[in-house]
Parts: sequence; C-alpha cells; structure tokens
Amino acid sequence: MSLNKLIQTAEKHHAAQSPVVATADGAGGGTFPLSKIQHRIKNTRELDTEHVAELATSIAVLGLIEPLAIDSNGRLLAGGHRLEAIRQLESEDAAIFQQHFPGGMVPARIFEFDADEDVDRAFQIEVAENEKRRDYTRDEVRAIADRLKSAGFMELKGRPKEGQKALMPALSVVVGKSIRRVRQYLNEPEASSEKTVDESRKLFLLLQKRRKAWLRLS
Repeated sequence: MSLNKLIQTAEKHHAAQSPVVATADGAGGGTFPLSKIQHRIKNTRELDTEHVAELATSIAVLGLIEPLAIDSNGRLLAGGHRLEAIRQLESEDAAIFQQHFPGGMVPARIFEFDADEDVDRAFQIEVAENEKRRDYTRDEVRAIADRLKSAGFMELKGRPKEGQKALMPALSVVVGKSIRRVRQYLNEPEASSEKTVDESRKLFLLLQKRRKAWLRLS
C-alpha cells in the first residue's frame, strides 16, 4: 500500500469510527487555513515540547495522517500537538510545509458548533478524539518505517548522535504505539502458506476424529 493511500485510508477510518459524526451537527472533512485555527479559551491539555518536535519531524516526511478537529469558527477541539508541530514545520522549513499543506490549508474535521458556547460538547469531542487511536496493520507500519528510512531515519542503539534521526521514536509517534509494540510489528515473521495449510489439515483431521467418535456413541 502506497503512503498516500495509507493516509487516505487512515482519514476515512478515523471519520468512520467517530461517534460524533453520527449526530445531527456532525463533523465534515476538508481543509482549513492554518492561520485561522485558534486554541480554545479552556484548553485542557498542556503541550509537551519534545513531543511537538518529534511530530514536526515525522510530519515533514509523512505529512499529516490524522486530521485536526476544530469547531465551525476554527477553534481547536483536538490535535494541539499536531497543530504546534505543523506551525513549527512552517517556521523551520517553508518548502516542505507548502509541499504537505499547499496554500497553508490543513486537513481538518470541522464540527458545526461553537466550542465557546457549548463547552461540554467541546470537552466530549476532545476526549473522544484524543483517546481514539487507529490500529495499523503490520504491513502499514512497515510501509511507514520504509518511508522514514528513505528519509534518513535509522535504527539506533542508545541516544542518536548529532545529525542522526532515530527511527523507532519517530515511528512510535506516528502510529501512536509504544516503541516495544512497534518493534513487535516490525519483527513479526511473514505468515508461511505451508504452515497455514498444515494447521488447516490438523484441524480437519481433529474434527473428523471427533465426528467418528460421536457417530460411535450415537
């Protein structure tokens, strides 16, 4: 699966899994000007600058896989770290920023209500969006890893030296899983067709044996 296809699949999956979309004033997908996105007055999450930097690095390579969530006025509902990472990318590398976000337009899910007027709904969406994580398949994780490797990320032991980019932390940030889980994705062996056939035959023989035993008792 190509990376562009992977991103499209992630966005469709994200929208399909959201309980908010089913409501009358549900979210619509699209893009929104980065310059017009603003934080809510009551924002419940503090930003981790290290996490922002890691996200900016991965977005520079992969683009934004998970869109932001905003209200009808452009107030941010979920995706604070992603938003700051995009802004950081814009200030540090304008060319790459324009490549991923032409005209400064950012992928967003727009909820048709005013977050300042309906604070409870804004909080519910924030919690739902931040808790929701897409489960990537092994092949998708490997595809992302290959893209990161082609951009210079490396599997390193210990802290990276100056100029080096560590693969595992970046991959962990992108897929939202621990480094340990990411390693499991990458190290899982390919399923053997011969092994699958052998296991199927064992199951068939077991069922056949049980059927014969049942016939003897009946």
